[in-house]
Amino acid sequence: MTDSDPTCHLSRRNAVLVFAAFAFAYFLSALIRAITATLSPTLTQEFALNAQDLGLLAGGYFLGFAATQLPLGAWLDRHGPKKVIVYFLLVAVLGCVAFSMADSFSGLLLARFLSGVGLSACLMAPLTGYRRWFAASAQMRANSWMLMTGSFGMVASTLPVQWLMPLVGWRVLFWGLAALVLLAMFLIAWQAPHWQNVVAHTDARPAAKPGYGAVWRHPYFRSMAPMAFFIYGGMVAMQTLWVTPWMIRVAGFSPLQAAVGLFWLNVAMLTSFWAWGMVYPWLARRGHTADRLISYGLPLSFVVLALIIAAGPGVGGWAAAAWALYCVSCTFISLAQPAVAMAFPPNLAGRALSSYNLLIFSGVFVVQWGIGLAIDGFRALGWQEVSAFQMAMTIYLLFTVAAYAYFLTTKSHNQAPA
Repeated sequence: MTDSDPTCHLSRRNAVLVFAAFAFAYFLSALIRAITATLSPTLTQEFALNAQDLGLLAGGYFLGFAATQLPLGAWLDRHGPKKVIVYFLLVAVLGCVAFSMADSFSGLLLARFLSGVGLSACLMAPLTGYRRWFAASAQMRANSWMLMTGSFGMVASTLPVQWLMPLVGWRVLFWGLAALVLLAMFLIAWQAPHWQNVVAHTDARPAAKPGYGAVWRHPYFRSMAPMAFFIYGGMVAMQTLWVTPWMIRVAGFSPLQAAVGLFWLNVAMLTSFWAWGMVYPWLARRGHTADRLISYGLPLSFVVLALIIAAGPGVGGWAAAAWALYCVSCTFISLAQPAVAMAFPPNLAGRALSSYNLLIFSGVFVVQWGIGLAIDGFRALGWQEVSAFQMAMTIYLLFTVAAYAYFLTTKSHNQAPA
């Protein structure tokens, strides 16, 4: 985060403090987002959930997340990250408290929806601020390291939660999460700059029409849209839900073994995002754009997922490592998020980011619930459970390949920044 760039309005010290405050909120957002994967065996038993119930419960968070994205973008551009995220986090506190008190599936679902709404600004708010506060190279690094802190949250949602469950139970755990979200609100209110202090310092590029139409009509945004929905959204759907049931029901893991596997998967993701933050500025200086890296890197994820599906129970104790490799190979798509933001002038950054995020989290909801529906549907047709899982994942794989193919066919029209 350099102070030499004219678009950077924060000293190095203030930039670090602002980043830390927002990163803590995003850490909690990722923890609360992913915790259903670790809790899935407990919730399935306590509330007698089937596969589609479990998918809908996990997806309810992302439905709430997606529902706010379009108004969120306009509010961020108008009011700034600080004011918007503080109000949103109040809703997240209510969602955590409601989840801890739920006594039915509908109560759990409503609480997850509220949590998704309340935590939906935790990445878009800082990225909108970084678009004006940091130089272009620092934005890529800040994006990767925000995702790295999210991976810390994913890690915290695995073994630490598994260890705490016998001691305090999942209801008390959510009271503690509510208290931590309140702390995050205080830190952001204390450290984040007021938006009016920096709004006049936008760059000199021509102003674009301040509306969502300019975003959704942009050729670069449209070329990235299917991959955001199926590949980025699908990666999150696997990481936050379906990896655990696959390890338990297909690979034969115990719940504790699955939690350990998920822990190491999230450590691998954390390391990947840290590495992207370190190496991407170096790659960009040598002409390797986000488009080029995505084009060459993403096919690895298709190959890995195809091997996981084909192996089925045969992957055995290697299931966690295989899923970790799949999720890591999907991280090439994370480069698209800041690239999309930089394809637009700063006065449209909030709308561009929130529109892209809407696609991601709509995809998470559809993939999480859709896979559950597919599994139950194939089971109803008389398929064995393992075969039902394999076919549901095969359908998902075909959609990801189609999204990638669309990106390649529109690549010549992309207007991505270097």
